[in-house]
Amino acid sequence: MSAEASAGSVAAASILATQSSGHCSEEKGVGGGLAGSKYVKLNVGGSLHYTTVQTLSKEDSLLRSMCNGGAEVTIDSEGWVVLDRCGRHFGLVLNFMRDGSVPLPESHRELEEVLKEAQYYRVQGLVQHCTSAMQKQRDVYEGVCRIPMITSTKEEQRMINTCRKPVVKLQNNRGNNKYSYTSNSDDNLLKNIELFDKLGLRFNGRVLFVKDVLGDEICCWSFYGEGRKIAEVCCTSIVYATEKKQTKVEFPEARIFEETLNILIYENGRGSGPGGVALLESSPGASQSEEEGASAGDRRVRRIHVRRHIMHDERGHGQQTVYKD
Repeated sequence: MSAEASAGSVAAASILATQSSGHCSEEKGVGGGLAGSKYVKLNVGGSLHYTTVQTLSKEDSLLRSMCNGGAEVTIDSEGWVVLDRCGRHFGLVLNFMRDGSVPLPESHRELEEVLKEAQYYRVQGLVQHCTSAMQKQRDVYEGVCRIPMITSTKEEQRMINTCRKPVVKLQNNRGNNKYSYTSNSDDNLLKNIELFDKLGLRFNGRVLFVKDVLGDEICCWSFYGEGRKIAEVCCTSIVYATEKKQTKVEFPEARIFEETLNILIYENGRGSGPGGVALLESSPGASQSEEEGASAGDRRVRRIHVRRHIMHDERGHGQQTVYKD
């Protein structure tokens, strides 16, 4: 009985030792590294990967330190090395360790995520690869100025409401005239278009410039901040000639440039502060045509025209105002 009791005690102690060893592998890090193993099973945030110690040791990184004992390793009861990181991009990191290069995602956001993982694992080759790719993206972005063309009112509203930057819109529809143009109108129309292109290049990346060639106005500038219209500069009017009416296009360059600078107050949401709207509304300058009975939101929009004397208009109510030089 004594021998049996002794054998039972040894067996119990062996079971306890095994359980204790398994428990430690789940809860406690292993400091000896993975040098004695040839293959490694990695569980990165639930994403499972199977590789070799040789692959993980190619670069001087956190993964190499895990293999040679320089970093603590946590192994679960099934032998998986557990890494408390998101496993979405670990396959890309692992492929870089295998091949020395890897195709990177085109999305800037995903590229930043890969960079963060490369920095965490201290894979300097991949860090440099990501940094170089991001710099190329910035160079391409800064060198290209894209001007969206409005195709519908619904598209325009969605673009303005979702854009975080100030918006400048040029409505340009030369064919929308009822009367013939004055002698300087074509030149002034081209000058407005040229100014739009110049401003688009100058404030590229800070302001969204859009063109509308389907609207009702012949030449009209609109300025938006935080999803609402802030100002409008109308460059067309109906004037009396000797015996007939004519359509006249003006080029109020200084006023357009001033409103473009004013709209920068709404860059990065700065116009939403207590002084933003007040500063814009207190801007000195040209005459303002205010519609009677307009709502409070409409009154905040500065509708600016070049100086003219208002004449009687023979057309129906609600149509374009008539001016005379």
